[in-house]
Amino acid sequence: MRVAFVGLGAMGACMARNLHKAGLLAAVWNRTTAKAVALAAELNCAAPETLAELARLSDVIVVCVSADQDVFAVIDGLHGGLASRQLVLDCSTVSANTARMVAKRLASVGADFMDCPVSGGTEGARDGTLAIMCGGAAASFTQAQPVLTAMGRTFTHFGPVGAGQAAKATNQIMCAGIIEAVSEAMAFAKANGLPLDKLVETLGKGAGSSWYFVHRAPNMIRESYPPGFRVRLHAKDLGICHDMAAVFGVELPVVERMLAQYAELIAQGHGDEDISTCFRLKDQLFN
Repeated sequence: MRVAFVGLGAMGACMARNLHKAGLLAAVWNRTTAKAVALAAELNCAAPETLAELARLSDVIVVCVSADQDVFAVIDGLHGGLASRQLVLDCSTVSANTARMVAKRLASVGADFMDCPVSGGTEGARDGTLAIMCGGAAASFTQAQPVLTAMGRTFTHFGPVGAGQAAKATNQIMCAGIIEAVSEAMAFAKANGLPLDKLVETLGKGAGSSWYFVHRAPNMIRESYPPGFRVRLHAKDLGICHDMAAVFGVELPVVERMLAQYAELIAQGHGDEDISTCFRLKDQLFN
């Protein structure tokens, strides 16, 4: 199986490296060509100039880009090189409707598609321990097993195309509530003069713990927020959740509240920091 990877950001570059470790990676492509050329030299794989050429070098193509319009642009670029029975796995976080539209475009040339958004942060991408939520045909899920195994620890088939993105939207709502709760709790603890390192060590083993508490509360202690998951990207994802809920005539309070807080953080110039920078707003409540 020859696997090509498109989108070499903080997550994608790590995922591509894990495919290389599994002996699957044949080619890489990135909008910034220099990034693809550098990684290709490191991993001894191809870095074709065009997406169509990349498609011709692969059996499976993994895509991991930032937004819906980026996915459409990649699919348009691949289109000239795709052949029947090739498989495209989109690990981007986009709307379920976008996933379904992409699947239809690819079906016109006989290629198969699965939406495969991921969760686990840059740590999970680096360590190959991502949770991967898949939507598509059962046969495609079976075909993708070696690729999914190389990139993640948990991968689940949730149903037809779009189901993976619906599962990811569910995850993003949970993340919004958790990061807000962790930020408020840490601001409360700081205001009460608690030793925060000891607090994280202790509560990290308690009933209120979470991945975000263990891995991102230390950012709040250091007041340093290197991008694991950027504010503007989570805001984009919550916008998708907002639109999906609106189909049912519903507004979700957690989603709406966090969209407002993220808008404030972006306006303050913190849009490219990790979402744990939400602590800035909570800390201000006590000052």
